[in-house]
Parts: sequence; C-alpha cells; structure tokens
Amino acid sequence: MIMPMNTTHARLAIILVIFTWLSCVGCRGVSQDPSQAKASVKTHLTSASNEPLARVSNRPGDTKGRVFIVMYHHFKPGRGDLFRTPKQFRQDLETYYKLGFRPVLASEYLANKMPLAPGAMPIILTFDDSNPTQLHLLTDGSVDPNCAIGVWTEFAKTHPDFPVHGTFFVLPETMFGQIRKFRDKKIEILHNLGSEIESHTMSHPFLNRISDQRVLKEIGNANLWLAARGQKPPFSLALPYGVLPRHTQSFYGFVWKGHKIHFSGVFLAAGPPARSPSDPKFKRFRIPRMAANWEGDAVGYWLKQLAKGKIKPYVQP
Repeated sequence: MIMPMNTTHARLAIILVIFTWLSCVGCRGVSQDPSQAKASVKTHLTSASNEPLARVSNRPGDTKGRVFIVMYHHFKPGRGDLFRTPKQFRQDLETYYKLGFRPVLASEYLANKMPLAPGAMPIILTFDDSNPTQLHLLTDGSVDPNCAIGVWTEFAKTHPDFPVHGTFFVLPETMFGQIRKFRDKKIEILHNLGSEIESHTMSHPFLNRISDQRVLKEIGNANLWLAARGQKPPFSLALPYGVLPRHTQSFYGFVWKGHKIHFSGVFLAAGPPARSPSDPKFKRFRIPRMAANWEGDAVGYWLKQLAKGKIKPYVQP
C-alpha cells in the first residue's frame, strides 16, 4: 500500500523502491490509423547545440507499452481523489521526473507522435472542469504561484525538460471561474506554455441521462467554441463523470450547425495505464485515465505496480 503524500520519509522510501525495481520489457502491437490524428503535432524537444538528446534512462525502448494518463481537478485541501494541494502537486511532479516520465500532450499521444528523449516514459497530465485553482490570475494579471500552472511553471524553471505541456479539458461556461476579461488571456497563457485545451462538453451533464439530440448539442457547441478560439480539430473529449452516452455513434462524426464534428479520441475517468496507440487493443474512444492520488486505485497504486515489474511502460527508444 502506498503511504500518504504528507508522510515525507515514507514517500521518499517509495520513490527509492520504484527506482530500484523499475524495468521494462516489450509487447506486441501495430501502428494506428493516422487519419484521425491532429493535422499538426507540436514538437517541444530542442537541443541548443543540435546534438542528440541525452538518454533519460537505460530502459530499453518499447513503443507498445502502457502510457500513464493522470487526471487532476482541484488544487487545494479537500477529501477524495479530486483534490491535491499545491505542495502535493509539486511532489507529484518531482516523483514523475525522477522516475523518468516526461510530459506529452493528449493530441501527441493520439497522433502516435510523442516527442521524447531516448529512455523517457510519456506522461499525460490532464486537467478537468476548468477549476479556478488550475489557472488563477492575480489582480495585476500575473499567474498565481499557488495555482497548478504557477506550481508547474516554477518547477519547469529548474527542470526545463519537464515543460508545462498539459491537456486542459475545459468547460466554456465556467473557464477557471474568473471574470470574462481574463478568459482569453488564460487561453493565451496556456498556448504560450505549450499546453492545449480540449473538450469536456459545454455544461458537464451525465451524457447517459440526456437525449441524443442534447448530446449532440453539448459536444457540438463545445467543439465550435474551441474552433472559434483558434483550436484545430479534430478535438479530443473527456467524458463528464467518465460516463458514455447511450449511443456512441456521434464520436465517429456528425454535422452540427453546418460543421463536421469528429474526435481524435475520447477519455474516461478511471482505469489503468492506457494502451499505446501502437497496441492492437488500443480503443481511441475509450481511453482510461488514473486519478491523481497516492491511495487506492489511482496513479500511486499503478506506480507501485510499475516498480514491481507488473506494468510494461512505453519507453522512447
């Protein structure tokens, strides 16, 4: 069982155990259909000297292993797996970094084009619901150092190979809970950092409890909202509450207000590490994510399984 994050010594011991036992072996797979991927994929690995990037670890390459996709919500004290304090989030980033994970975007994962240094494992940090503590601006317009973006930006200053490249599944009707004039600035901040915004519907309903027409309205209007702010389709969708609609044909494409709506991938709200897009069992419209917690069936549990060699991770050759 993984110890709570606030037990510092125990947590450090866990990290050492993971370091000692982390290993990787290959598994079977075939490549994905690139027609459903985004037209352009951001590349964020650079070398000032144009020399080959240093290898992150001595793990053998395996592009068909499992990918860690972590789901965050609130960054403040609270009970349950929806809450992480800023301090805990900083500790999360430190843990991921030391283990050899490096951030990639959901769009890069879905395109099967993850820009990683050799020996690195991809990790996709996703943020749901546009909660205020994810990205909060102070009265002077600067980023609050205690919000998630503030914490991650500060971490990236000393860990430049762990940049602020996150995937934000936003709700247009709330958008981080501040006055409207800050909305576009926040989108600009995320883009400038190399993050992306994707769909979480318009109003976060249980999609299995509403009519098919309202499902189309929820996801159709959200896609049009994203496109109006410079986002390039196809988008990915994080299902509210992780619940699928009664009919999933809409994921494959439909016309809404004269526009073609389709998705590169659909993400759930629970499950184990996700399959690589190169895995023949990969299902792009049912992609699992792990809760950002160190207790129970969440990312901490799966890191422990990784340490025991029970998970074969994706490793960049």
